[in-house]
Amino acid sequence: MNINEPAPDFSLPDGKGEQWRLSDHRGKVVVLLFYPGDETPVCTRQLCSVRDRWEDYTATGAEVVGISSDSVESHEKFAEHHDLPLRLLSDADRSVATLYGARSLIPGRVARSVFVIDAKGILRYSDVRSIGLTRPKDDAIIAAIKEYTHA
Repeated sequence: MNINEPAPDFSLPDGKGEQWRLSDHRGKVVVLLFYPGDETPVCTRQLCSVRDRWEDYTATGAEVVGISSDSVESHEKFAEHHDLPLRLLSDADRSVATLYGARSLIPGRVARSVFVIDAKGILRYSDVRSIGLTRPKDDAIIAAIKEYTHA
């Protein structure tokens, strides 16, 4: 997946079992937050940080979704447990993570990654952390969103 190229379309189920399709959100900036797993220490801190900064994220007008290989049921419980406002998508076979290059060095896991896709469906920002011990900073993600919201 290369910067300044069209982002591949995909459809995944969310924590309620409803399908979410990237192309349905054309016309607005979309942020894909890939993370290794629900209820793991770093992932929980990352998504709770997004929750705590949710006003800043929503102020950009972007659609922000979390993606991991955990099940729809796991996502539903995780979102309820931590009062997460963003949709969590289940990439059970890791096909979307593979499509975007969000591959972890840990077998069977998704790399902690952020992709910002502009309103025309072009990938504009990518931060892939194949080890996943550190998390992307909200300020950097929000700055990237803002940069491509008005591009």
